[in-house]
Amino acid sequence: MKVQNEAKPYDTINVTPMLDLAYVLLVIFIVMTTASVQGLKINLPKPSNKPPTQEKKEVRIIQIQADGSLMLNGAGLTMPELESRLASARARDPEMPVVIKGDPQVNYARVVDIIDMAGRLSISNVGLVTARIGV
Repeated sequence: MKVQNEAKPYDTINVTPMLDLAYVLLVIFIVMTTASVQGLKINLPKPSNKPPTQEKKEVRIIQIQADGSLMLNGAGLTMPELESRLASARARDPEMPVVIKGDPQVNYARVVDIIDMAGRLSISNVGLVTARIGV
């Protein structure tokens, strides 16, 4: 009997075990991700039975000029006058919207003062204009 001791070098790699491992890992990944996601619980608002109202509120526009002067709906006034007018308007309409339009050159502290004043007067509907509107 002749024994063959010749060792032939392998010229190909058997990728079947590696593919089996990849498929098993893929299945485990899919099962684990779908099992861990239960969905989001969100409390959505309920629609009211009231018909929608078309009531438009008068918007108070506070403009802060480049020199720091104030205007309320186009009329110039001082900080105490602005506060008294906003307080009386808030007494008439608690949901009154206020928009603050500051000049890009104005000191930001002036804008913060107006926002603080709105907070003191309990005005919750405050917006900031960030772009030019029709000017």
